[in-house]
Amino acid sequence: MKNGGKFVISLDFELYWGCRDDKSIDEYGANILGVSEIMPVMLDLFDSYQVDATFATVGLLFASTKEELIRFSPKEKPNYDDHNLSPYNGHFDLVKASEAEDKYHYASRLIQMIQKRKHHEIGTHTFSHYYCLEKGQTVADFQRDIEAAVQIAKIRNVEIKSLAFPKNQINPEYLRVCLENGITSYRGNQKAWFYKAAKTESETLLKKVCRMADVYVNLSGHNCATLEEIAQCRPFNIPASRFLRPYSPILKPLEGLRLMRVKDGMSFAARNNLVYHVWWHPHNFGIFQKENLSLLKKVLAHYQFLKKQYQFQSITMGGLAEQLENANG
Repeated sequence: MKNGGKFVISLDFELYWGCRDDKSIDEYGANILGVSEIMPVMLDLFDSYQVDATFATVGLLFASTKEELIRFSPKEKPNYDDHNLSPYNGHFDLVKASEAEDKYHYASRLIQMIQKRKHHEIGTHTFSHYYCLEKGQTVADFQRDIEAAVQIAKIRNVEIKSLAFPKNQINPEYLRVCLENGITSYRGNQKAWFYKAAKTESETLLKKVCRMADVYVNLSGHNCATLEEIAQCRPFNIPASRFLRPYSPILKPLEGLRLMRVKDGMSFAARNNLVYHVWWHPHNFGIFQKENLSLLKKVLAHYQFLKKQYQFQSITMGGLAEQLENANG
C-alpha cells in the first residue's frame, strides 16, 4: 500500500444528546445552537484544503420529527444504575415535535449538508450517546442501540462503517457487536494512563489535569500509529492522536503552544509514514467561532504543506479501513 502517512479527522456529532446529562441548556445552549452556523464553514474549509472527515453522528440526530425519534428507539432501553445517563428517562419529554422547532436535538438538515460533500464519511456515535462502561448497561443493550443507529441511518441513505465511542468509553467486549453490524473501524484512545477508557466515577481530577496539560506540553508523545498496528485486529482501531481542544480566553497566552503541539505530531507522522488522528465535537466550535476557525485553518494549512512535502494523505476512518482490508486481501 502506498503510504506517506495518513491524516484522519473525526468529529463527534452529538448536539445536546451528548451533553444533556451534565450540562443544562442555559449553560451550554449557545454552543449547541452555534453548530448550525459553524458546520457549513467547516465543510467549506475542508473542501478548500482537500481534507476528508468522518462525522461520527448520534443516531437520534437523523430524525426530523419526534415520531421518528420514538419509532427508531429500541423497545428495551439501557438500564444504567444512574438513571440520569439514559435520554429515555424523561428527557424525551423536553424534545419538541420537529426539527423546525428544536435545533438542540435534531440535525437531519445538517446531515444532508454533509452528504452533499461526497468525500466525507458519516459514521456513528451510537444511537443514544450510549455509555459502554457505566454500571447497569449490557452487551444486549449495546446491540439494540447499534442496530437502531444502523437502521435510522439507512433512511437517510447512510451506511455506517465507523464508530466513535461516547466519552471514549471503549469496551473491548462490544467490538464483536460492531463487526456484526458492519462497523469496520473505531477510534481508540491514546496509550497514556490518563487517556485510558473509564466510567465516569473513575475520572479523577489528576487525569483531567494531565489531559489538559498534554494539550500544551508533550506529556504523552505524538500518539501516532503504524498501519501494521492498526491492521492487527478487526474492527480496526484507528487510535486518537490529539483532541483539538476549543479556544479558551483564559488560556489565550498558550495558543501558540496548543497549535505547535498539533503541528509537531502531524509532522512526525508525515515524516515517518504514520497515522495521525485529530478529533473534536462541532459544538466545541459553537462559540468563539473566529478563534477556533483560525486554529483549524492553521492545522489544515499545515496538512497541505505536509501533503506536498511528504505525500501526507487525508483519509476518513472508513476509507482507511477499506484500504487495510484491500491490502490484506
